[in-house]
Amino acid sequence: MSLIEVTDLRVSYPGKGFRAKPIEILHGVTLDVAYGETVGLVGESGSGKTTIGRAVLGLVKPSGGSIRFAGQEISSLTGTARRGLASHLQVVFQDPYTSLNPSMTIGDILSEPLIVHGVSSGDARGRVRSLLDQVGLPSDSIDRLPREFSGGQRQRVAIARALAPGPQLIVCDEPVSGLDLSTQSRVLDLFLDIQRETGVSYLFISHDLGVIRHISHRVTVLYRGELVETGPTDQVTSAPEHPYTERLLLASPVANPVRQKEKRDKRRELLAADLVYSAGLGGTEEITREGRQ
Repeated sequence: MSLIEVTDLRVSYPGKGFRAKPIEILHGVTLDVAYGETVGLVGESGSGKTTIGRAVLGLVKPSGGSIRFAGQEISSLTGTARRGLASHLQVVFQDPYTSLNPSMTIGDILSEPLIVHGVSSGDARGRVRSLLDQVGLPSDSIDRLPREFSGGQRQRVAIARALAPGPQLIVCDEPVSGLDLSTQSRVLDLFLDIQRETGVSYLFISHDLGVIRHISHRVTVLYRGELVETGPTDQVTSAPEHPYTERLLLASPVANPVRQKEKRDKRRELLAADLVYSAGLGGTEEITREGRQ
């Protein structure tokens, strides 16, 4: 049995203007995450990947389909029942600068979710020191403010906060996109180390197929609210079957300038082919807009 099962998920947002029809963002997406597994969810901006994460976390209400966690239907849970899942379902957001309260010390930030779940202040303090060690931060961090840390260090604090209640699943929403490349690598390795130590599962959301390849067991590719390809990471990232997945792979930067130019030229060719095909279907405007991203 999978830890999280998303079946035929549909999400709609209200349209703009009086009597505007709702706009469907997700068109029947199905995916699952096993215990101790990382599933990478990849797609360009606007593909709907973050909406899936928000639906799993209960931050948006599905208009159709189901979400099951450890066998329990959770898509319709509200109030106390939903809050009861918080210790099992956690999130690491994209921006480490805004996801931490600037007026609270690191010790207070990490203690808060523990105290909410009934842990005493003294026990919470001890757990916080253990969490800081787990994410590679010095013990004196406990009395410091977020502004005293670098971006990578703040993201480590955010990871520690997600780990505090001992979750089974962490939704990672673009957690390294705001970091430089060397810091990205260290934070990704931290995610891997934590998974080996704790057995936690990740739904890892990113626009960068290179990042997804580094951390995921399986990959799910989302395009305009629809799942277009899924499979083992090695298979999807080395021999993609869908042209859109190939474009994403070509968009990942490489250190070799010659190879980077070859990838850029190839991606332009694929975009041009899409434009010609779309023109025949009356969808030129949408593809052109995507090509400018």
